[in-house]
Amino acid sequence: MDLRIFTEPQQGADYDDLLRVARTTEECGFSAFFRSDHYLKMGPVPGLPGPTDAWVTLAGLARETSRIRLGTLVSAATFRHPSVLAISAAQVDRMSGGRLEFGLGSGWYADEHTAYGIDLPPLRERFDRYAEQLAVITGLWRTPEGETFSFDGDHYTLEDAPALPKPVQRPGPPVILGGTGRTRTPELAARYADEFNLPFSDRATARTQYERVASAASAAGR
Repeated sequence: MDLRIFTEPQQGADYDDLLRVARTTEECGFSAFFRSDHYLKMGPVPGLPGPTDAWVTLAGLARETSRIRLGTLVSAATFRHPSVLAISAAQVDRMSGGRLEFGLGSGWYADEHTAYGIDLPPLRERFDRYAEQLAVITGLWRTPEGETFSFDGDHYTLEDAPALPKPVQRPGPPVILGGTGRTRTPELAARYADEFNLPFSDRATARTQYERVASAASAAGR
């Protein structure tokens, strides 16, 4: 059994707290440390001392741990341009010696977006952007060194990007996707995901969604 640690630091944790948890995770024999990617607390907690950025945190932990895998569950596609996120994630993978696991979601927490002035498009557009982000990020990672990557989508356009730096893991860090969408979520998982993660669901919902993902993966030849 592979046991991993997941944290929700927006509820009240600074970098030093997360470092202690990550080091304890490593010392106690767990295989990985994950954190959420949120900027606003949830529920009636003070959330002090305030939010920490997921990718700044992972970069620090990459240099202060040696064995555990590190990742987000999950980064919101609404927070960052996909080319910038691809660079950040590749850099963390290099800083950790190839220990990154890359979780990406469409984004959902409306209050958080309102509080910090981040656009939260309607669901259909959000998923369109999410799909393009996955194509851009994995495309940048998989482009051979010395070649360039271009992308012409409805929401993102890249022209002759050098597609650097490359992550240590090839063709890229494992991609983790999740969610309960009936059609597009399984299709995206079948195309891009190495792992499908479904938290906070009852057994029947989880079973049904995993069956949808398995069916989509089989149809895609995976």
